[in-house]
Amino acid sequence: MATVGDVARLVSELPDVTEGERHGHQTWSVAGKAFAWVRPFSKADLRRFGDESPPDGPILAIRVDDLGEKEAVLATNPDAFFTIPHFDGYAAVLVQLRKVSRTALREALTDGWLAVAPAKLRGRLTGGPGDEDIAGV
Repeated sequence: MATVGDVARLVSELPDVTEGERHGHQTWSVAGKAFAWVRPFSKADLRRFGDESPPDGPILAIRVDDLGEKEAVLATNPDAFFTIPHFDGYAAVLVQLRKVSRTALREALTDGWLAVAPAKLRGRLTGGPGDEDIAGV
């Protein structure tokens, strides 16, 4: 089980992350591009669940590299990672924080950061040429 506080701590370990607000909810960005944000369900989202209960607790959206990676993430851990019709065709997954392990959350946040970070910053995280290696974040 993870919390929004855990998210804030984990993203603080990534290079050049800024925390802000988007639509009244916490958002984490790198180089002006959001890679993770608190994403409560809208009224329209809730209507689409119909008689099915929506996932409870805090929900986080995290960017992924592309739609192929999205499908892989969803298949790997379907108890914690999911999507909704609003995210169809968009390279991001939703995470039920109450069901995700901190390890899986750390990996997803790092991958989300890598999906939107400029190449020079990605090199700092992955140990690219001439950049400080901080891999293992």
